[in-house]
Amino acid sequence: QVQLVESGGGLVQAGGSLRLSCAASGSIFNIATMGWYRQAPGKQRELVARFTSGGTTNYADSVKGRFTISRDNAKNTVYLQMNSLKPEDTAVYYCNAHRAFLDYWGQGTQVTVSS
Repeated sequence: QVQLVESGGGLVQAGGSLRLSCAASGSIFNIATMGWYRQAPGKQRELVARFTSGGTTNYADSVKGRFTISRDNAKNTVYLQMNSLKPEDTAVYYCNAHRAFLDYWGQGTQVTVSS
């Protein structure tokens, strides 16, 4: 089992910044991929950014150049730095870890961007 705990969401004005954190615990060895997804009201959950099994990064086209994913292996924590936020970035953001053919999810953290 992998436990994921997110923090850092909130309300911000358009153009502002937020940093999300995701701390992993439990059976964290052999995690293949780890990253962030989001789900806006009435929409499907979508990939925002993630580390691949090879250590590279993937970003959704809509966030490229504005969001940056990073990690601190010593703290088993992944971060999402979100800059130049737009109202369309408003969503619940979920941390995800994929390990041994299973997906693990955090509880989600709300990000609201006002115009």
